[in-house]
Amino acid sequence: MANKLIDLIIESLLEKKGREVLNLDLARLDYAACDNFIICHGDSVTQVRALADAVEEKVDEELKLRVNHREGIENARWILLDYGNAVVHIFLKEARDYYRLEDLWGDAEITMIQD
Repeated sequence: MANKLIDLIIESLLEKKGREVLNLDLARLDYAACDNFIICHGDSVTQVRALADAVEEKVDEELKLRVNHREGIENARWILLDYGNAVVHIFLKEARDYYRLEDLWGDAEITMIQD
């Protein structure tokens, strides 16, 4: 189910035109709290919210799986969706450039998703 979850998350982000979608595979890292970070950004707070909504809807519809925890919906500069072993980070472009989350996980296997 983990691979199906990752696939659905990525599919949802691409359908809503998420930018620079990355999958960081953290499974082999002893210090990681989850197996995958999926990171992307949107061009506006409206798009960032739409990306998060699309992920939640598709995962619930296809896998009957609800998000464990979410943060950032109010200001939509950085929305986090926690599915346990997969955590989705959806940024506004400026916030992504500032936090550079993918740079913090240099040991991870990083896959750039082509749309």
